[in-house]
Amino acid sequence: MNGPLALVRTAVKRFLAEHAPEHVTVAVSGGADSLALAAATARLAPGSAAVVVDHGLQEGSAHVAERAARTCRELGLRAEVRRVVVSGPGGPEAAARRARYAALRPDRGVVLLGHTRDDQAETVLLGLGRGSGPRSIAGMRPYDPPWGRPLLAVPRAATAAACAELGLRPWVDPHNADPAYTRVRLRTEVLPLLEDVLQQGVADALARTAAQLREDGDALDALAEGFPGDRQSAADLARLPPALRRRVLRLWLLGAGVPELSDSHLRRVDALVGDWRGQGGVWLPGGFVARRAHGRLRVEAVQS
Repeated sequence: MNGPLALVRTAVKRFLAEHAPEHVTVAVSGGADSLALAAATARLAPGSAAVVVDHGLQEGSAHVAERAARTCRELGLRAEVRRVVVSGPGGPEAAARRARYAALRPDRGVVLLGHTRDDQAETVLLGLGRGSGPRSIAGMRPYDPPWGRPLLAVPRAATAAACAELGLRPWVDPHNADPAYTRVRLRTEVLPLLEDVLQQGVADALARTAAQLREDGDALDALAEGFPGDRQSAADLARLPPALRRRVLRLWLLGAGVPELSDSHLRRVDALVGDWRGQGGVWLPGGFVARRAHGRLRVEAVQS
C-alpha cells in the first residue's frame, strides 16, 4: 500500500499533468501541509520557486519565515520571504488572508497552496453555518487560476506523516490551537464530534459534497453564460428557474462593476423579478444600487 508521501506526490503529479503550468510557485508557511507540498513539487517540477509570507503577527515570525525558506532551498526550490502589513476590515483572519494572497499573486504561472481535504471540510461547514449559499458550500476549487490546490483530496494527517518520512520538522502555528478562531474550534471540537456521532468519514463526505456542488454550479453557470434573453428584462428573467436566474443576475451585476456579491445580495436583487411588489432599490457592495423600473432592471453607482 502506498504511504503518505506517495499519496502527496501522486496528488501533485496529477495536478501538474492535468494543468501543465508554465511556472510553479509554492506558498510555504513552514507547516506540514505546505512543506509536504514543497517537497513533492521540488521533486516533480525542478526549477520551481517558493514564497514564504511573513505576516509579522507573532514574535519571532521573521525567524520562522527564514527557516521555512531555508528548508525550501535545501529541497531544491528557489525561495524568498515576503513581509506584509496586515490591516483592514473583517478581523485579523480576513486581513491576513487578503495580505497573503496579494503577496503571493504571481506575474505568471500558478501558485500552489497546501489546502487539504480537512481544510475543505472546514470551509464547507463554515459555509453551511453562515448560510452563504451554494458557492460557499462548494468549497475551494482544485484549480482557480492563478491558485492551485493539489492536496484537496489528501487528509491533513498524510502531510504530517509525509514530512516525518522525509525528516522535515514542520513549524506548528500557535494560532492553530487558539479557540478564539472559528476554524480552530471547527477543527478541534466540531469535526471530531461529527466524526464520533456519524461514525467516521465526515471530512471525506463533506469534501465529496463540495465537489458535487461545484459540478452542478459549473453546469448552471455555463447555462447562465449562454442565456439568450435580455439580462435586464424582468419578463425574460421571470421565465427562468430561480437558481439559473440568480446566476444570470450575478453575471450582469459583476459586468456592471459590482465588486462582490453574497447569496443574500443576489436573492434581494432576484426578488425584483421573482417577488416583485413595487419595492425600492437593493443596495450592493461598492456603492451600487439595483432597481426595477418599467419592467427592466438597472444598476447604478450611488453618488456620495
